Amino acid sequence: MSGLQRPIFIISFVGMNLAIDIGNTLAKLAVIDDGQVVDFQKTEQIDCAFIEKILEENPEVDAAIIVSTRERDADWEQMLEKRMKRFVRFEADTPVPIENGYETPQTLGLDRLAAAVAANALYPNSNVLIVDFGTAITIDFVSAEGKFLGGNISPGAATRFKALHHFTKRLPLCSLDACSVLPLGNSTQTAIESGVINGIVYEIEGYIRDLQQQCSNLRIIFTGGESDFFAKRLKNTIFATYDLVAYGLNRILEYNAK
Repeated sequence: MSGLQRPIFIISFVGMNLAIDIGNTLAKLAVIDDGQVVDFQKTEQIDCAFIEKILEENPEVDAAIIVSTRERDADWEQMLEKRMKRFVRFEADTPVPIENGYETPQTLGLDRLAAAVAANALYPNSNVLIVDFGTAITIDFVSAEGKFLGGNISPGAATRFKALHHFTKRLPLCSLDACSVLPLGNSTQTAIESGVINGIVYEIEGYIRDLQQQCSNLRIIFTGGESDFFAKRLKNTIFATYDLVAYGLNRILEYNAK
């Protein structure tokens, strides 16, 4: 059994903000009031009507920040920029409250940097390992001195399942939903399910083991939609939160407002 815990964000900022994280598969929108997420929604596509609905349900929102891996959508972004008192589009040259040690900052996925900002705010004097479970799994590290040192990227669970199905002729398409996780699969389906899940678990356990040997006071944060699923399967004490990026975006928004 893992020591699954929930972090409590004690960082409190005045005002109600909207943080929008547009990823490869889903767009995630979080309304944050005094430093805490009070509304969280996911969608494949955003349009003006979707934004209007969120603002109607949260009329006190007066500031917004956007980070995106996709092309800009001029219509709803312009609408949001006109409606907000403060508006930030998080880009590679946007100031952040930690040091970025990535050698190619222009190629860095800014959701990774936002998560690092949140991790440092949550544990300001600790070394932090951040694992984000999405289409890709990102493994990132923030030092106790507040420096983002980069990390690694590997395929996420769904990507691995799809790759096995797509690049072979007879293997079925599996998923995390109601999957069986055995030490060794006893059918083709359980062999795929156990192979993918155990492979990810062993991969992450290896990172944790090596970093614990190299640095003291290591904190571990899992985030992303599958964070609970994997945190329960590791023996280490894991702090899991699906909305770490949203908290980081909120911190960056407030940092630039100053």
